[in-house]
Amino acid sequence: MSKGQRNWKLALTVRFGSVIIRALALTWRFRITNAAPWRELRLRGQPFIFAFWHGTMLPLVWTHRGEGVPVVISEHRDGEIIARIVEKFGFKTIRGSSSRGAARALIGIVRELERGSEVAVTPDGPRGPARRFASGALVAAQRVGVPIVGVGVVASRAWRLNSWDRFMIPKPFSRVHIAYTLPTSIEATSAREAEGEAPRFESLLNAAHAEAERA
Repeated sequence: MSKGQRNWKLALTVRFGSVIIRALALTWRFRITNAAPWRELRLRGQPFIFAFWHGTMLPLVWTHRGEGVPVVISEHRDGEIIARIVEKFGFKTIRGSSSRGAARALIGIVRELERGSEVAVTPDGPRGPARRFASGALVAAQRVGVPIVGVGVVASRAWRLNSWDRFMIPKPFSRVHIAYTLPTSIEATSAREAEGEAPRFESLLNAAHAEAERA
């Protein structure tokens, strides 16, 4: 397949995917829990990191559309499709992941935080293992001195892709509950110590997921 054909196929996939997401999302019914604390940070211009499991990304793309939040997307082939779709919904993108371009992604996260921006990270992406908190977001948070807001997402009815993260696509007219944690600071005083806080923040995200399930 020529480069032109690949670009045409990519553009068609992104356009079709964006239309389908918008059509589905317009039917979803949302319940949002505990959003006030991070919104207060935003009003004060305080940067922070949104962290959520990779498989729960889709509803957040809709609820945070048009906010210009930078989101970390992998440099893999599938990541290019996701990057272009989220850009259509008004996000910025930082390319890289724990498995490819990790240093570049970390630099990008730190730069955005230092500019006063929020950043969205899937700490188990792009290839898993699912719901295991990789250390990149923790190192960035420790370096800049910003808190992390965990996000849990649950849908009453959803399709699950046969992928490593069991990617969730809420079905039409399903109820979607999004639960945010309180902004939680890194206690470590060095990057090495920050990496050791992964279990604590893994528990934080799982607690957010459990709160969303109680809807």
